[in-house]
Amino acid sequence: MHSSKHTTDAQRRRIRSFVRREGRLTPGQQKALDELWPRFGLSASGKLDPAQVFGRHAPLTLEIGFGNGASLAAMAAAEPQSDFIGIEVHRPGVGHLLIELDERALENVRVYCHDAVEVLDRCLPDGCLDRVLLFFPDPWPKRKHHKRRIVQPAFVERVARKLKTGGRLHMATDWEPYARHMLAVMQTAADFVNCNTSGACSERPAYRPVTRFERRGQRLGHGVWDLVFQRR
Repeated sequence: MHSSKHTTDAQRRRIRSFVRREGRLTPGQQKALDELWPRFGLSASGKLDPAQVFGRHAPLTLEIGFGNGASLAAMAAAEPQSDFIGIEVHRPGVGHLLIELDERALENVRVYCHDAVEVLDRCLPDGCLDRVLLFFPDPWPKRKHHKRRIVQPAFVERVARKLKTGGRLHMATDWEPYARHMLAVMQTAADFVNCNTSGACSERPAYRPVTRFERRGQRLGHGVWDLVFQRR
């Protein structure tokens, strides 16, 4: 049997920051995926031309892991002069967002249902983004799972390539150990500078909506940490 190191390397699976917990699609979500995807969906098979997709040149924000899309839709409605791209691997959340986009007649949002790392590598041109948002990613709290956390030096380097000079990476988490991890990773990232000159976390920017999950956490006394870094 033929075997080679190259074959082994090619077959080795990349460590992913998510697990596909599909969940059950509601009939409405399935209908939205069937009928609205051609209008709002993006293919992960080719390079994106934002000006062609949106029909204009405008500030472009990417949200990675938008959940059910409520925050993304709220931000897009509040900033009609800007364009937004959302990435989410879980189809129920994508379906939920598509319904919101249709109901609110929002034309400044497009969606990938794909692995964010692959979209960054394959689809987005270098220097095309003004802002990258990563709100409440899975903290993978067990030490043996820390390698699955999306915020790692290689991920930050990918984001840096896609951001314009002066663009911003904004992360938020309700898990303090993950906030410390994020801060430690960013402090070693040569392409970024902390927008908080004290070198710590930032106040929540006004554009980030407070989620229902976050409000519940606040009532229970849970903290939330925002980290905002600017591309040099």
